[in-house]
Amino acid sequence: MTTPGTPRVLRAMNDRAALDLLLEHGPLSRSRIGELTGLSKPTASQLLARLEAAGLVVVTGTTAGRPGPSAQLYGVNPRAAYAGGLDVNPRRIRAAVADVTGAVVGEFELATPQGRKRSDGAVRQVVDALGGAVKDAGLAVGDVRRVVVGTPGAFDPSTGRLRYASHLPGWHSTTLLEELAAALPMPVEYENDVNLVAVAEQRLGAARGHRDFVLLWNAEGLGAALVIGGRLHRGFTGGAGEVGFMPVPGVPLVRNVARTGSGGFQELAGAQVLPRLARELGLDGPGGLAHARDAVWLLERAAEDTDYSPLLDAFAGRLATGLASLVAVLDPEIVVLAGDVVVAGGEPLRERVEAELGELAAARPRLLIGGVREHPVLRGALEVALAAARDDVFDTSAA
Repeated sequence: MTTPGTPRVLRAMNDRAALDLLLEHGPLSRSRIGELTGLSKPTASQLLARLEAAGLVVVTGTTAGRPGPSAQLYGVNPRAAYAGGLDVNPRRIRAAVADVTGAVVGEFELATPQGRKRSDGAVRQVVDALGGAVKDAGLAVGDVRRVVVGTPGAFDPSTGRLRYASHLPGWHSTTLLEELAAALPMPVEYENDVNLVAVAEQRLGAARGHRDFVLLWNAEGLGAALVIGGRLHRGFTGGAGEVGFMPVPGVPLVRNVARTGSGGFQELAGAQVLPRLARELGLDGPGGLAHARDAVWLLERAAEDTDYSPLLDAFAGRLATGLASLVAVLDPEIVVLAGDVVVAGGEPLRERVEAELGELAAARPRLLIGGVREHPVLRGALEVALAAARDDVFDTSAA
């Protein structure tokens, strides 16, 4: 049995609908809000007056210069709330603060010294990185309502310990989450970095409008995010998508993967294989050939120079080998290719992977290149934090 909505609840629902429309479309007039929500002009006027009094909307201008009489334009008040996001890897923490509209208002990057094992070092780094972004925004830390931290691996919900990320020093204490909660004045969530890229792509990029997709991430490490029915699938211990550990044909079977920090698919198609493939094919590359940036250089060259086409062919076959297993199990609508390494290969690499996957898998999802190119982990963290902050401040049911 359903409970009829009370006037207060119905008002709150209309308020939230109007706020979401303003976020989606930008400033709107009272009459346009009425049209989009189906509310009468008097009701739309009351709604806007209520939201303006609550500090949630502000007048941003008028429709002067357009046909017809001028009217006031209303937009979401960007100062109504702020949210923070952090992208953590072994070398640095990148932090940002966004206002409630999603505009980034402060950023900071903190280099993280290698070799630190103590959790208090990780706590201090998080506090300093967030503090730097807050200062850049001209805010106080208490102004930030929500924070989301993206890391490699995932925190096991049963132990609170970070798993699948042995390369992140200082982040493996079972008390780390408690220490961070004590050090920060706002609610903090933690999410796998590749999952956050999937969130960014689902809300802003190539996966918009899609409820079932796989995102394959290839940068310094190789991983995946699985979105089923519109929701992230994390697995029992948070390890869903750790496909770098997946056994695949073409490389020797890797055992004790948790200890070695690598596995079959990583050994087959990780960034580190590209320099070796290039040498085997007699292709020139940058000096050193030891880092992900060298893999990016090679694939960018291969996307433009037909002499490097054999490198694209070989690497596409390796990527498709692992993807075939994911597609066979999940049957996704689309596959999004993301991360510096695969993005560097561009359309020539995407076309080859899609063609090879068509030979290896019964299902044939479309392959798309990720659309969120600038700091996608950080953007995903901000999107998750903003969603929670908006739920906090846009709820007018108690008013």
